[in-house]
Amino acid sequence: MISTSNVSLGYGKRTLFEDVTIKFTPGNCYGLIGANGAGKSTFLKILSGEIDPNTGTVDIPSKMRLAVLKQNHYEYDEFPVLQTVIMGHKRLWDIMNEKDAIYAKEDFNEDDGMRASELEAEFADMEGWNAEYEAGELLSGLGIQPDMHYTLMKDLGGNEKIRVLLAQALFGNPDILLLDEPTNHLDAESIMWLENFLDNFQNTVIVVSHDRHFLDAVCTHVADIDYGKIQLYAGNYSFWYESSQLATKQRTDANRKTEDKRKELQAFIARFSANASKSKQATSRAKLLEKLTLEDIRPSSRKYPYIQFKQEREAGNQLLQVDNLTKNGEDGILFKDVTFTVDKKDKIALISRNDLAATTFFKIIMGEATPDKGEYKWGTTISTAYFPKDNNEFFDTDLTLVDWLRQFSVEKDESFIRGFLGRMLFSGEESLKKARVLSGGEKVRCMLSRMMLQSGNMLVLDEPTNHLDLESITALNNGLKDFQGSLLFSSHDLQFVDTVANRIIEITPSGIIDKRMTYDEYLTNDDIKALRAQMYGVNSLV
Repeated sequence: MISTSNVSLGYGKRTLFEDVTIKFTPGNCYGLIGANGAGKSTFLKILSGEIDPNTGTVDIPSKMRLAVLKQNHYEYDEFPVLQTVIMGHKRLWDIMNEKDAIYAKEDFNEDDGMRASELEAEFADMEGWNAEYEAGELLSGLGIQPDMHYTLMKDLGGNEKIRVLLAQALFGNPDILLLDEPTNHLDAESIMWLENFLDNFQNTVIVVSHDRHFLDAVCTHVADIDYGKIQLYAGNYSFWYESSQLATKQRTDANRKTEDKRKELQAFIARFSANASKSKQATSRAKLLEKLTLEDIRPSSRKYPYIQFKQEREAGNQLLQVDNLTKNGEDGILFKDVTFTVDKKDKIALISRNDLAATTFFKIIMGEATPDKGEYKWGTTISTAYFPKDNNEFFDTDLTLVDWLRQFSVEKDESFIRGFLGRMLFSGEESLKKARVLSGGEKVRCMLSRMMLQSGNMLVLDEPTNHLDLESITALNNGLKDFQGSLLFSSHDLQFVDTVANRIIEITPSGIIDKRMTYDEYLTNDDIKALRAQMYGVNSLV
């Protein structure tokens, strides 16, 4: 268990937390959510002791071990991968080193023997003999294959280092586990493995993530940072989101009777209890949800951008034909002989274990790169709107946001531009900010605004959920679900892909896999699993 008492933290005139008293109990996984800048990562640092609050205390029972997902990807560069994971259990690692030092002594004496005996007993109590096996299993589950387990950390790529540090945090069954964006740079299989790991984890987990599918799969509770306080809710992210929307709706509906509102709440709770996908979570939620009252669900202060894509004209029957496209990268083939046809109403998720493959493919069909072989042809009725993964060149300017967006709008009137920006959460003086000083998330919202003004009937989006907060991801997700044209897109957000795409095309080293189905169906179909393993040249995918 970990708890806080009257924790407050502020910087200058800005208050992040004020008198936060909260308790996180074993057997539960808490999703810590809040708007960008609300202090989610900061609160995890307070819990871990990395940051001291201005007032208040954090209480962790003395015998409990806390593990944190490290963010310094260079801290362990001189250590082998397997050792780096075991170092996540500091006491076990210290015992192993002290034992080795004693046994290596040339003048081994009786006192050394007594100390070694004590260490061996403690080592056995910690099941230290299983340490390397457990560390290896964690690494393999996260996609770090056995031939890399004795490689130095400095010889790994950035994404591989992140996976090793995640294995380090999970190692040794910590009593309290703090995870800040653990799914970043994980592929779908590794995320599913992590979901299963945490679902079976019996201790306390507190996690910050922008992956809604992940939060829904693992969380028994949501800890919502709002108005400088943290409010606990039973249930996962979807339950919190829909309950806050219901609360907002009910609060504004002054004419409805209280009894009608209670019935609506009861029906809402019953639906979520019935649809809970995990048995452990379903039991936990059902007990807690039954106790909810109208007063327990509260409207959120969160604001959602208004994202709606409209096509200026409907596409004809010929959209996009791709024939034998091939492209080589610095490290070998990116894709080979890619051939497919886009049909009307297709919403295609282009996925690959190599992000560069999808990005390069998009650049080619948008005329920003040339293939080594093959060709593509757009239909004559097609008008495209493109969201590139790297958008920095668009913001290398001193234009204000109003003038920046005006470049892409047929309607030049300032009131129209300001109104459009306001719907995308740039209101008042924010619309006069210089384009070059925007944050990553603000740039994405600007690029989406540009796309909406283009009114294309074919949208091409390369990782549009990067840098967005949960509210903006939700708004974009809904906007693309409602879009009446066709899509080609990539994303690591499982829920985003699963709820938008009706067709999956995966680029593999051996060609493409093209299936008309949802992403969840694609990932769980046994025949497709076997096919994918064959295409990647492995026995199985993690």
